Amino acid sequence: MRKKIHQLLIDLGLKGIQNVLDTELDAAEKKGTAIEKVLYRMLCEEFAFRQQRSMHYRIHHAKIPWDFTLKTFPFNKQPGVKKSQIMSLAGLSFIQRAENIVFIGSPGTGKSGLATGLLRQALINGYRGRFYNAQDLLDELYASLADRSTPKLIKRLCNYPILLIDELGYLTVNSEQVNAFFKLMGERYGKASTIITTNLDYPDWYGLFKRKTLVDALLDRLKHRCITINIDGPSLRTPSGKNDAPRSTQPE
Repeated sequence: MRKKIHQLLIDLGLKGIQNVLDTELDAAEKKGTAIEKVLYRMLCEEFAFRQQRSMHYRIHHAKIPWDFTLKTFPFNKQPGVKKSQIMSLAGLSFIQRAENIVFIGSPGTGKSGLATGLLRQALINGYRGRFYNAQDLLDELYASLADRSTPKLIKRLCNYPILLIDELGYLTVNSEQVNAFFKLMGERYGKASTIITTNLDYPDWYGLFKRKTLVDALLDRLKHRCITINIDGPSLRTPSGKNDAPRSTQPE
């Protein structure tokens, strides 16, 4: 009979129950546990299994390049960051308010680490999200112009409650990429949260995009619902920190 039950669980895709079936039934036989309690515990295991699988799916499809979390961030070595502020953001209420976060700082100060830590925290807590290197995002938007799939791409990106755009700095951009990027940001305004990391302060964005009226509109919307964090601190890639983690795992 157990073999038949196992096969049914396989056919039904109830992996969580299948994993604990024998253990629960053996324990029930020894202790005389009521069938309702046994069934409840097995259903709880199935629920937990599905939650865990869903979380791994979200993390995988977010395409985060580093296994970086807020718990591993070296706050003690970065005086330019207020740990209390970051941990408050980790509560994720900014996503519910559709607020943006912009990390501004020199290379190596921990911008990308903090941003990806917040993104990962959101994914763990059930939000769908996506990581993009800024140049890769602009290139993908530009490529979508060729087959006229830009509206579809922007719609897909707008469906993410949280989108991380990393390294918005000295990029290679043309007018079509700028227009598509501003369209994306305009569509997400007030509806979803965007995290941006950059080594450029806001006035320098005019030199990057070279479209004053569009940059004015972008910054007006971005900063309206935005938490700006300026990191004025040392690089975490200095020789004194070389033993903390491999260079490849220390994002900006």
